[in-house]
Amino acid sequence: MYEAVHARPDGTSTVSRLALTASELEYDGLVVRCHDDAMAEYDPNEIAAGFGVDLVAGVELRADDRSSMASAITRHRSRQTIVCVHGGQHNRLACEDERVDVLAHPMADGDFNHVLARAAADNGVHIEFNFARVLRADGGERVNALRDLRRLRTLVDKYDVPYVVSGDPHSHLELRAPRELVGVGTVIGFTDDQIRHGLLAWKEIAARNRDRRSESFIEPGVRIGRYEEDD
Repeated sequence: MYEAVHARPDGTSTVSRLALTASELEYDGLVVRCHDDAMAEYDPNEIAAGFGVDLVAGVELRADDRSSMASAITRHRSRQTIVCVHGGQHNRLACEDERVDVLAHPMADGDFNHVLARAAADNGVHIEFNFARVLRADGGERVNALRDLRRLRTLVDKYDVPYVVSGDPHSHLELRAPRELVGVGTVIGFTDDQIRHGLLAWKEIAARNRDRRSESFIEPGVRIGRYEEDD
């Protein structure tokens, strides 16, 4: 299973420190999804070799207006393995753009409805179930976070929207084991298998996009290669 993290300078821990903790929690990989104005510098091959954790290059895009967000998606799509859009004012743009892999925490600063759910399903945009506020908030904020996640789950289930799951850690101290995220998921109505599916989805997105960026790829089902002729 994979987790998606914010590393220094976007978070407080280095990629190496996050990878060490992730390996101890038995994660197979990390998506480093720093915001585009605070990208981390690291050697993914060195860290992967040192800790046995796959490092996936990602980004979480923020922008002041629709035009800037569209430009940012275009710019980063060829550079990053996983492209996420910061949830909020650009929820609709993200759901309607098939170049976007993940709409991150769509309920935190905005709203998500049946129209966006249909668009996300049509374009293969994964919706993130972000457990950060449930894990790290308390009182009314935590109650509101649980309510939002339950509503989001209903829409995702109804319209068969692809999704990912994350605790959204900004520090190695905020990393939680998969079993803890499963525990949160059961509170909002998910089964254990559904939460594990959401953690595995990060890996599946990475594998698909890495394949598409390979030199042999032309389009789904079409590759450059040598084939033997039939006798």
